[in-house]
Amino acid sequence: MMFQLKLDLRQTIKLVVYTLLLVNFTLYIADDLRAASYTMRNGGSFLDWTSSFATTIDESAWFVLLFLFELETYVLSDEIQQRPGVMRLVHGIRLLCYVSLLHSIYAFGSIYFDLAQVSAIPGVTELCQLVGPDISFVRNLDYTELTTVTCATLSTGGPFFFTEPALVVTDTRGLAVETRLALADVMEVVIWMIILFTIEAMVWLQDRSITRGSLVTAIKISKYVLYSSLWALAAYWLYLGHWYFAWDEALWIIGFIAIEMNVADWKKDIEQTRK
Repeated sequence: MMFQLKLDLRQTIKLVVYTLLLVNFTLYIADDLRAASYTMRNGGSFLDWTSSFATTIDESAWFVLLFLFELETYVLSDEIQQRPGVMRLVHGIRLLCYVSLLHSIYAFGSIYFDLAQVSAIPGVTELCQLVGPDISFVRNLDYTELTTVTCATLSTGGPFFFTEPALVVTDTRGLAVETRLALADVMEVVIWMIILFTIEAMVWLQDRSITRGSLVTAIKISKYVLYSSLWALAAYWLYLGHWYFAWDEALWIIGFIAIEMNVADWKKDIEQTRK
């Protein structure tokens, strides 16, 4: 058979999770568009635009990777995977996804670095001094147009900082939150990249019928730490009120745990054939 499909409870759960992730993806596109309407008003370079839509690019790459891992670890039979060119195509597409994820690390890292380097706006002690066309105030990723009405309610006093030159301003508390959120984005992508490498390593080992040993044990232990770190990030976003970040993180964790279960089932099949 070309496809090894079983419509059991686990597969039904995976289908639900993948569908919910697709819904979340559309929400992230809308969120990137909303943020770009404030941060990219004056245009920018190609990298500026891709950085503004880093989350959309990141999520797109993850969807393709999730689909490819599902194909390799569950859907495609061994016979199909052994055909010339099939796995070469899968690995080629996967490599392009990794390039996109490296871009995400660059984009989120640049945002964090830029926020860590900003200086206070000289001579400004009241937010209302900055009221002008196309200027917004941000705190905890919440953008508000800066007007003579809103400026008095958004912040009680300086110093103030431009997070985007002459476009987006925040205060000390807002800058601290934005910087921590940017760091959390960097940490999340790096952790997920390491998880990907552990899955790749397990697939590579099991392709060679290696299912036990110190390396396999080390990979398993590392995954407990990695997934626990992601749950901690989800809790942090929930604490800050970003429930959809936390919800999305939980769905991705469940989605990749399903891939891990596929790999575990594959391991059992390998060990049974040895008996």
